[in-house]
Amino acid sequence: MLTQFKESVDFILSKTAVKPSVGIVLGTGLGGLVKEIEVIDEISYADIPNFPVSTVESHSGKLIFGKLGGKDVVAMQGRFHFYEGYDLKQVTYPIRVMKLLGIEKLFVSNASGGVNPDFIVGEIMILNDHINFFPGNPLIGKNFDELGPRFPDMSEPYCPEMIQLAKDIAKENNIRIAEGTYLGLTGPTLETPAEYKFVRAIGADAVGMSTVPEVIVARHMEIPCFAISIITDLGVPGKIKKVSLEEVIEVASRQEPKMTLILRELIARS
Repeated sequence: MLTQFKESVDFILSKTAVKPSVGIVLGTGLGGLVKEIEVIDEISYADIPNFPVSTVESHSGKLIFGKLGGKDVVAMQGRFHFYEGYDLKQVTYPIRVMKLLGIEKLFVSNASGGVNPDFIVGEIMILNDHINFFPGNPLIGKNFDELGPRFPDMSEPYCPEMIQLAKDIAKENNIRIAEGTYLGLTGPTLETPAEYKFVRAIGADAVGMSTVPEVIVARHMEIPCFAISIITDLGVPGKIKKVSLEEVIEVASRQEPKMTLILRELIARS
């Protein structure tokens, strides 16, 4: 496995001179942050040895290297999901590669369904915790001590200092934000009313199909993480309605400038 990582990293280093200190994962309908990046190099996932290839139409499938907020960054324009047929090690493979490229912090975005009754469609939620409801864990199997410990601590999955700084940035810019717990499920179906009720009952504020595996692997490697979600639909009794991918992308795109501002400033200041 470590040989595969090395092959990927060596190929990437042959294509770019950028030494990223920041890693970014862009979720559904949230690829616009790339417009803020001073792009230096782009590498298609399909060209990188051992890399999965995104199968979701709204995900571009490129690694973007450049500068944002004065920092050297690498951004995943399009992520991988368990529901595409990948196992959790494949889903999180790019996070391992980012670490070996030198990233010191990871920033993740996603679109999710809100189950907190105080939320509105378009709510921007900063993640302060998560619940792993994927059928497994990306760390199951042989542990690579070079990457992290066998039993990594998860008492602070999301960096408290970055959360506070993001809240300060939002307040400075009069952006309404929420804070809460995200529950990760496999998808690709959206949840039934009973499932939404269950998700809320066990302590989550939002539910989605990503983020949790990436953050687990990042924390395994002691990378501080920040994650932000746009609530594109509601799983609250009385507010549940049929939702299409197009509607999810429309809501995410509408709120994206606010999320982009928070992330850009957070990367610059942290």
